[in-house]
Amino acid sequence: MLLKDKVAIIHGAGGKIGGATARAFAREGARLYLAGRTLDKVKAVADEITAAGGTAEATEVDALDEAAVRAHADDVAKKAGRIDLTFNAVWIRGDLQGTRLIDMQVEDVLTPITVAARTHLITAVAAARHMVEQGSGTILTLSSSGSHLSGRDQMKHAPGGFGIACTTIEALSRTLAGELGPKGIRVVCVRSDAIPETWSTDPAHAEQINDFKTYMTAGTVLGRMPTLAEVADATVLAASDHARAITGAIMNVTCGSVLDMD
Repeated sequence: MLLKDKVAIIHGAGGKIGGATARAFAREGARLYLAGRTLDKVKAVADEITAAGGTAEATEVDALDEAAVRAHADDVAKKAGRIDLTFNAVWIRGDLQGTRLIDMQVEDVLTPITVAARTHLITAVAAARHMVEQGSGTILTLSSSGSHLSGRDQMKHAPGGFGIACTTIEALSRTLAGELGPKGIRVVCVRSDAIPETWSTDPAHAEQINDFKTYMTAGTVLGRMPTLAEVADATVLAASDHARAITGAIMNVTCGSVLDMD
């Protein structure tokens, strides 16, 4: 087991990426403290993990509320004795895409950017305070290929503030890595491409979604898009001691829609 007895906090655990990652962490032996704004969804994931023999506790936490996040981290550290891992899979309003910046309201452009910066900073710092004391830990953030769109993709998607938000998360991750590395703490950002399993299944949008999937798939060198399981497995690897020499890095889980030095 790659994460045996690791104490992990996952924010956004009631969502599809957060839930898939929680299940993968549990499979690898982590002790999980799952957090999210909708307790029923988070508890459903925790109950599934517990039923399968894992260890998971669910708590209602708004990852944009600094006081709530810090209180939760303090509670986890008190109960478990430490925090080894934290992963933020909180949704950053990717729905605000599809309109050119010049046609958008300023607040709609800024919303994903401010949400992304605020939630990742809050959750990282809350866990880092405890990790600094213990001299170890790994902070995992979540970005997307929106941070590295080609000109063709910029024209096709009109990502609004979402792409800027993803770039912000990656920059924040590198800054945290530089500051926290001397304290024994790693920071890794997982960059995924769009994941079809997370898309709407509304029949009214089927034609549009099929067109989008065809376009996106054609832009990958592997000829397919990543699955939830693949993103979760990559996050497990980044969290594990097998990646103990990796920090300040962007883990590229895009099936080759992005090819760069990261």
